[in-house]
Amino acid sequence: DLFPMVEPILPSLQEDGIVVWVLGAGPYPPGVVALQELLDEASEELEPEDVWQPEDMNDTCLYIFTSGTTGLPKAARISYLKSIMCLSFYELVGASSRDVVYLALPLYHMAGWGLIPPLRAGATCVLKEKFSASQFWDDCRAEGVTVFQYIGELCRYLVNQPQRPGERQHGLRLAVGSGLRPDVWRRFLERFGAIRIVETYGLTEGNVTLFNYTG
Repeated sequence: DLFPMVEPILPSLQEDGIVVWVLGAGPYPPGVVALQELLDEASEELEPEDVWQPEDMNDTCLYIFTSGTTGLPKAARISYLKSIMCLSFYELVGASSRDVVYLALPLYHMAGWGLIPPLRAGATCVLKEKFSASQFWDDCRAEGVTVFQYIGELCRYLVNQPQRPGERQHGLRLAVGSGLRPDVWRRFLERFGAIRIVETYGLTEGNVTLFNYTG
């Protein structure tokens, strides 16, 4: 869906040696890699470990969009080491393979990278293309959601919704994220029930993460 936004600058990207990968059937201009075709052709067998194992854990694993922790918005370098550390995020806060994680955050941002830890824990991940406060509790019931990853505004949107029957009839037991204000925190629990909230804070470009374990 985003390729038309990239296409006008494709020649300058290619001059800089940047390869553009697109998930979708295409067709695409020369030099653009259609990822879906490669996925369809890929073998189910893993390559030998020495092929995919990084030579240095501090090498770049991926880039994550940051809104400007240390300057203007940019793609921040994430090492293999930091990626592996992030894999254990949900296990640290008490999630397991039995959980169903609801994620409505952009996947190109560190907050939306919550997609990866559920895979490490063996949990199910429900992806919502666009967050809807009015549909949230219906989604939770329909999908059996037990864990919700938020940024503070999402919880504020929920408590600002008109009250409706059944909004405490859900299986949500854990909410984890960043930026939840104390007043919204209290209103969230009073209205929606005994949900454990774990507030975290960790910069995309930082090397320390804080967890509020005590509530």
